[in-house]
Amino acid sequence: MVDLLQTKIEFLKGVGPKRAELLNKELSIFTYQDMLNHFPFRYVDKSKVHKVNQICSDAVYYQLVGTVSNMQSFGSPRVTRITATFTDETGSVELVWFQGLKWIRSRFRPGMKYLIFGKANFFNNRYSFVHPEVDDYNPNDLVVGESLQGVYYTTQKLSNIGLGSRQIANIIKTLLPQVVDIIPEVLPQSLVIKDNLMSRKEAYYKIHLPSSDRDVEKATSRLKYDEYFFFQLRMLLHKKDRQINTMSVVFDKVGDYFNTFYKEHLPFPLTGAQKRVIKEIRADLKTGHQMNRLLQGDVGSGKTIVALMIMLLALDNGYQAALMAPTEILATQHYESVTDQLKGMNINVALLTGSTKTAERRNILEQLADGSVNIIIGTHALIEDKVVFKNLGLCIVDEQHRFGVAQRARFWEKTAMPPHTLVMTATPIPRTLAMTQYGDLDVSKIDELPPGRKPVKTIHLYRESRLAIISFMKRQIAEGRQIYVVYPLIKESEKMDLINLKEGYEALLRDFPEPEYRICVVHGQMKADDKDFEMQRFVKHQAHIMVATTVIEVGVNVPNASVMIIENADRFGLSQLHQLRGRVGRGSDQSYCILVTDHKLTGEGKKRMATMVSTNDGFEIAEADLLLRGPGETQGTRQSGQVEMKLGDLTKDEPLIRHTRRMVSLLLEYDPLLSKPEHAATKRYFDMYYSQDFDWGRIA
Repeated sequence: MVDLLQTKIEFLKGVGPKRAELLNKELSIFTYQDMLNHFPFRYVDKSKVHKVNQICSDAVYYQLVGTVSNMQSFGSPRVTRITATFTDETGSVELVWFQGLKWIRSRFRPGMKYLIFGKANFFNNRYSFVHPEVDDYNPNDLVVGESLQGVYYTTQKLSNIGLGSRQIANIIKTLLPQVVDIIPEVLPQSLVIKDNLMSRKEAYYKIHLPSSDRDVEKATSRLKYDEYFFFQLRMLLHKKDRQINTMSVVFDKVGDYFNTFYKEHLPFPLTGAQKRVIKEIRADLKTGHQMNRLLQGDVGSGKTIVALMIMLLALDNGYQAALMAPTEILATQHYESVTDQLKGMNINVALLTGSTKTAERRNILEQLADGSVNIIIGTHALIEDKVVFKNLGLCIVDEQHRFGVAQRARFWEKTAMPPHTLVMTATPIPRTLAMTQYGDLDVSKIDELPPGRKPVKTIHLYRESRLAIISFMKRQIAEGRQIYVVYPLIKESEKMDLINLKEGYEALLRDFPEPEYRICVVHGQMKADDKDFEMQRFVKHQAHIMVATTVIEVGVNVPNASVMIIENADRFGLSQLHQLRGRVGRGSDQSYCILVTDHKLTGEGKKRMATMVSTNDGFEIAEADLLLRGPGETQGTRQSGQVEMKLGDLTKDEPLIRHTRRMVSLLLEYDPLLSKPEHAATKRYFDMYYSQDFDWGRIA
């Protein structure tokens, strides 16, 4: 009986093959179950019909009954807008459409009554409705008592074939009575009782056809619980499977490389957090099972020195190590830092990027294959097919969110046993993301800055303060400091009135004339050699000011740079602003970050500026960024294998995420394979929707 939920949506009354094809393409709705999972994104009260003369606010949704006349098209030769007059016995308002115009022109018939629903828009001293929902008027459709009606996401293409929100609601009303009694309970009954959850079938019914706000709240809570429960179940099962079955090489020796570096080459004493993280990683490396650990730490917290010491452990145990970075600038920075710190230790370190010359590349590839290169540092060039290792034992991926899962996994293909993997990020990960997207990784955190570092002072100024900023820059340069000036654009944009890099550079040349001052320029569209030349001028103190785009967001380490000026700072996300601020404050001198904006700031822009000024804590900033922008934006492109959340909201659901993770952990302690009869439905549902060919036998 449950298989009815897998029936193709085209067989549902009111759909058919043509509509089904568009539902597939536009909303990924293929089956009855998919349609049930297309939840309302808000609810409106449609039990009441208003009159035109009752419209008094542009913040309220109104439902009206009347006729449509006086339709006019604007734009030539291509129509860009259609208006019409909507009239009832108390007055008239204007209706406006900018899309779906062909369909709108043929939609209305003279003298017919229509039901329209939408939010009033107050413009030019009168009310109008832009893109209202429109239906033929049928008094029987207005059922008193059915006050809450779901509003469903749709698209213009679907609306054009008569599948607007109202029609989707009607299709779901048709579907629910056919399937509601066979919607299976998928959670253990003991859990449903313990956590006082609404039954699953009732939750589906009431989320689509609620009688009250309380119905919506309880149904949403139950279905969110399911989402997080099965998401955590998949994560924890994969983690357990990897811990048990993914074998790797054993690093049980702490030898000369590690000890010599620790005693003679360590540039500064390790912090307590660094020591703790090294112990956590060493414990993984001794088990014989593949390490898959995430190392997160704020900018300047000393992740790179930890990575280097772990690479030395690989060498002590007879294996090669690789460090992959997302950009040539960052890879080169790592290479120069590592070679400098290992000077005199007889360790062969090589750099491989897209810019490596052919002869040098050939030589590096030969030395990797015969084992004479001990540590290789590079960009994605490291995972090309031609790169062959003799005995790769450890791969470290820096700024891991810049790489896809498939890219990171390419290292596994280069060795008989999967190498130990350490992925690092200087973008702190909010707690909810750490428990979901990264829930199958072991997590280490460096939450302590090296001693002697002074917090960067962050100031928000408006463009009118330009003269004061210039004066401050000159004082800093006179004291021997260097300055970054970052712009969001390289060339002028027609859409945004921003000070771009080119204009900014020319203005700075006037305020800081040569030869007294020297300015270098770095941006993403430069050739690698030119970029490196300009970067080296700044590193070697041959330039006082570096004008740049966000290409310097990661990887640039100039301790003498004490000022970061970010133009049009409101155009950057919090994570980017924090990364840019991390380019300064790397020496012992007081450093400054100046955020420059126009007075016209959005509410979100004001919050970002206030957050940056109030805290230097990257983890606080990550949480604020998640609240402002959502998980998709903060972490970039969706990672392969992520289950889409239909109802879950990572910005608000931390208590529920923690609870479901705890419940799943307890369940797996009691029944690791979900083999007990009371868990049969849970296992069946997991296998159908979440397993992705998961082999239960692997963790038996």
